Amino acid sequence: DLLQDDVVSLGGGLDYLESPVSDGTIEDNFEAELLNAPTRAFDSLSYPFVDEDEDEEDFSDVSTYGIVEVVGDDTAGRRVIVVSACRLPGNKELDHQRLLRYLMYTLDKFVEQDYSLVYFHHGLTSKNKPTISWLWQAYCAFDRKYKKNLKALYLVHPTNFIRIIWKIFRAVISVKFGRKMMYVNCLNELSQYLNLDQISIPQPVLEHDERLMAKNSRFSSSSAAAPSPPHTPAPTPLPTQQFGVSLQFIKENHQGEVIPPLVRQCVEFLSSPDALETEGLFRRSANVSVVKELQAKVNQGLPIDFNGDVHIAAVLLKTFLRELEEPIMTFDLYDEITQFQSISKDERPRHVKILILEKLPEDNYQVLKYIVRFLSKVMDRCDLNKMTSFNLAVVFGPNLVWSQSGQLSLSAIAPINMFTDFVLVHHDQIFII
Repeated sequence: DLLQDDVVSLGGGLDYLESPVSDGTIEDNFEAELLNAPTRAFDSLSYPFVDEDEDEEDFSDVSTYGIVEVVGDDTAGRRVIVVSACRLPGNKELDHQRLLRYLMYTLDKFVEQDYSLVYFHHGLTSKNKPTISWLWQAYCAFDRKYKKNLKALYLVHPTNFIRIIWKIFRAVISVKFGRKMMYVNCLNELSQYLNLDQISIPQPVLEHDERLMAKNSRFSSSSAAAPSPPHTPAPTPLPTQQFGVSLQFIKENHQGEVIPPLVRQCVEFLSSPDALETEGLFRRSANVSVVKELQAKVNQGLPIDFNGDVHIAAVLLKTFLRELEEPIMTFDLYDEITQFQSISKDERPRHVKILILEKLPEDNYQVLKYIVRFLSKVMDRCDLNKMTSFNLAVVFGPNLVWSQSGQLSLSAIAPINMFTDFVLVHHDQIFII
């Protein structure tokens, strides 16, 4: 039974579903690859490392493949980065050393805050697979600054190749890092940790997942359907709801308050000296179950208590912004904001004032002003909390600006962060009304 043979034990009573190896994936010839793998000691310092002087390298051609995407936050408030093996071009089309520099270039934007990584393994073939020595080089190149704030690594649709690689590297991978790795058998499992609607899952991955579900008798017929639940009419929100609705809805159901009550509560709590001076404020994640519990209470109109945890309040504020039906900066202004880098420095003050003072709806303006003025207090204590305007822009930019598709392309990250940083630095000149 091919399917039964494909179920591989990982020890501790945990099994994961192996993908069939007859689809041209790397498993067809990984044994030969392993025979040629480097035999030098794993702690050798003679491995080549990536040149770190490539800050200005243009990766626009690599980004068009869609190998790496940034897709919002997970349930713990961590930024999610997705890597799709099926989008890797053939080895002759893309130099893997350049790919490694591109991966580092991408992660550099997020490694100073907690983040999660999703790797869709399906689609790695003999034509696009990297060498074992390259994998080791990549592991070495991603030093402590990349690994420290990586809180979860989801390996989706794991196969024999991943199992073998894990055995090879296990001796040198720290136990702490190993605990961050999670084998995810199917997309339904992934939905426990992430909002799949935020992820542009490659079609080959969707089709592969459906085939696995159809073949595996351990899954009921009800779970063998497509990973995304059918689109049913959204339930009517409670009048007390604040997450996942519009600013207008909150205002209409909270005595005309323009500033949502949750935003005010979070800001007031985080405005205490102790909170403002917390190192890594807004960079750290929070306990998922606690965040979900507090979200449910907020939506039911029940009082909540942060129990002195500044990171809970910080994550709730970011989550509120990200889950709005429409971003604070609105969908209509997305294109203008993503063109911010092309505007001359002399024109930027005027351009931003027009965009915020004239084009932004009044309620959005008031909420943005309230949040930015609070963030200015955070910046004032950056010597203690390490949250400069740039660091805050990296955190808040994608939570204030996103496209109607919900996706955040890598090409949009830099202008969005630059725009947000400009607003934070020049807030006194912008918010004059």
